[in-house]
Amino acid sequence: MALLEIENVTRSFYGVNALNGVSLSVAGAGITGLIGPNGAGKTTLFNCISGVIPPDGGRIVFDGADIAGRRPDQITNAGLVRTFQIARGLQRMSVLDNLMLYGADQPGESIWHALVRTPVSVSREKELVDRALAIAARLNLMRVIRNPASDLSGGQKKLLEIGRALMAQPKMILLDEPVAGVNPTLAREIGEHLTSLARDGLPILLIEHHMDMISRLCDHVIVMAEGRHLAEGRFEEVADNAQVQQAYMGRRWKSAG
Repeated sequence: MALLEIENVTRSFYGVNALNGVSLSVAGAGITGLIGPNGAGKTTLFNCISGVIPPDGGRIVFDGADIAGRRPDQITNAGLVRTFQIARGLQRMSVLDNLMLYGADQPGESIWHALVRTPVSVSREKELVDRALAIAARLNLMRVIRNPASDLSGGQKKLLEIGRALMAQPKMILLDEPVAGVNPTLAREIGEHLTSLARDGLPILLIEHHMDMISRLCDHVIVMAEGRHLAEGRFEEVADNAQVQQAYMGRRWKSAG
């Protein structure tokens, strides 16, 4: 059953159509890959889904509610959380503080609780610390938990980005190229973490250009080209699709399966 449904979503920039009526659905389980050549509209679609930019038209339905045009914080609070291709951690803050920053119901957001250490604020802060430490342990970040984010490697910053998304207690996460620029060893580790999260019941929609990663991780693959839905199915099915091969201008990536 679909948790996220995209219906005829359009978006243009200065008269150029980036999304030309995209319609697709994402199941409430497993890992779904969103692939396509550069310029296919994948990140623009993510931006529309997550509220970074509003769509010009169409519907975006998440967990039964139309979220098209809502603010990013409202969409995050609804349980749909995304990461970015370039990690956005606060560089001078520690890994622990970066994680805690994304926890819901922060006591410090209230002036009263921030100034007066009430039992409620102390209890909630402990909950956030415990959750952040658990996520750091799960993502193998404990050895750098006190380090500033600026000290992390590219792969560790990607893991921190995933960890910050998990702190928001999502119902689904959208990952924009989670292994881009990451060395092969950490890329494999990130893939293992994503498989583990999906196995534990967290649905994932990810954009990725590494076809070996898509073939290993994804239960279902959706292909976009020229701002439209082109094809979908198992990796082997889309790899054998002549339209998909044409969109990628060659067959060389097919061998990744």
